[in-house]
Amino acid sequence: MRLLNRGTKSDDPIVQTDPGKVELHARNVKFGWAATPLHWMQLDPIASHLISSLTLLLPEGERMFCSTFSEALPLIKDEKLRKDILGFIGQESMHAETHDKAIGEFLQGNGIDSKPFTDQMEFIFRKVLGPRPEFGEVAQRQYLLERLAVISGLEHMFAFLGDWVVNADLESFDADPDMLDLYRWHGAEEVEHRNVAHDVAVYFDMGYARRNTAMVIAFASLLVFLVRGTKYLVHEDDSLDNPGYLGVIGRVFGSMYRGSLPTVPMLVKTLAICLKPGYTPDSVGSTAQALAYLAKSPAARAAAS
Repeated sequence: MRLLNRGTKSDDPIVQTDPGKVELHARNVKFGWAATPLHWMQLDPIASHLISSLTLLLPEGERMFCSTFSEALPLIKDEKLRKDILGFIGQESMHAETHDKAIGEFLQGNGIDSKPFTDQMEFIFRKVLGPRPEFGEVAQRQYLLERLAVISGLEHMFAFLGDWVVNADLESFDADPDMLDLYRWHGAEEVEHRNVAHDVAVYFDMGYARRNTAMVIAFASLLVFLVRGTKYLVHEDDSLDNPGYLGVIGRVFGSMYRGSLPTVPMLVKTLAICLKPGYTPDSVGSTAQALAYLAKSPAARAAAS
């Protein structure tokens, strides 16, 4: 069952009308988290930490997306796709910058030492998944295609999560409006540009096996990063006990059951959708609904005023 966030009704004309392909562009946003508590969903600290763990991993991950797409750009001759890629890079750069600010203002402001975790993310995304100039020309191209395939898989997951957070009733968990707007603004833009990474994979004629092997790897890696990040934040949070990984995972399942996180059946379904032959991202979320939220996002409106 799909939950609609307050103020975005499924029968609104703007939500029902499909605008088709839209021109992607970065939006200026203005956030302030000085008064945001560490448990920004006050009725569910574990769900707060799991979603906050995205802020720890997203800046380096999205910079990797941008650098990889920039590396691919000279090889792409389709002008429409090139324009979409440039819009994608602009949005992802803004996401990385904004989550970086959230690390400083929100997490560190609430006493979390984020450096040990963000250093790990920097190593993974810059060293493990970064460029390999020592490779020969053929090997470099194949390595580029592998990274593009992984990004395509991750972008499917982020579009799914973006659609979920735009629709989930997190207000019922006493969610902080500013932090909720961060994830809904980001999530709506993930839905808006959900086709770009897939279109790049299609442009380079990646086969079903290659694309979906990368999807499974990306899916599993994201889950590992989120569990690792949640465990780290729980460990750093003096107001909570410090259970092991099994204890944290058990509490995550509890949050899923309560509705403050996507459920296991939702995750399985979105993975199955992506693995179908002939898959396209069009079925993940609604561009019209994403644009409707972006038009009313408090942070976007504050930056425009």
